[in-house]
Amino acid sequence: MAATSTPTPVRIFESGDAALRVVADSPDREVNWNTVHSLAAWLDAAGADGVHGAVPTYDSLLVEFDPHVTSARQVRAFVLLGMRQLDYLGAPARTPRQFDIPVVYGGEYGPDLERVAEHEQLPVEEIIALHTAKSYVIRCLGAPAGSPMMDGPDFPLPVPRLKDPRLSVPAGAVSVAGRQAVIAPAVAPGGWCVIGQTPLTVLNPAKEPLVPYQPGDLLRFHQIPAEEFSLLAGRELEATQ
Repeated sequence: MAATSTPTPVRIFESGDAALRVVADSPDREVNWNTVHSLAAWLDAAGADGVHGAVPTYDSLLVEFDPHVTSARQVRAFVLLGMRQLDYLGAPARTPRQFDIPVVYGGEYGPDLERVAEHEQLPVEEIIALHTAKSYVIRCLGAPAGSPMMDGPDFPLPVPRLKDPRLSVPAGAVSVAGRQAVIAPAVAPGGWCVIGQTPLTVLNPAKEPLVPYQPGDLLRFHQIPAEEFSLLAGRELEATQ
């Protein structure tokens, strides 16, 4: 069945000797996100000699290849073939999975909660209510260790990053910055505002993939009291549906 939507324009740039950067160029951010993630899935499924990675973000895609096996010109043609296929057939449907994230907000678990509330000129309780009010689409996986990068809560103002980033943010830290939200799967430095922490284990180095979610899945946060943290500590994050 032919697609009825207007094809999404893309721009393709060489990124060093072994990668191409593909940028979706629609004025609609949601269309751009769908385009690069659908193209990444198509490239992975179709396969091509020498092409060994397709990493999508919010509106762009890094296609990595072995220059000893193929060339930038050949990979560009492969990318354009993928775009024609998607424009004609449409993106394959995928049912997103839902992940529910228990969070202890504030105090030692969320040292920047009051800072964020003051910046937003809202009570702490309202910050928590806004953060738990909706499900978040995982837009892409970031550093460290497959962090789920998401659009943030509906705060009135973007949240500024810390002037002095922390040298160590604990695994499970639930943070916000700008108009984005994230969970830290592993201990790492960080400059985002930490408003809470989940006791669940997000990253499992013994499993493949290392994290249980992927772009397109949904996360939803809910508040738990501090005394429940130790009861849930160590349990692995799993999809609820």
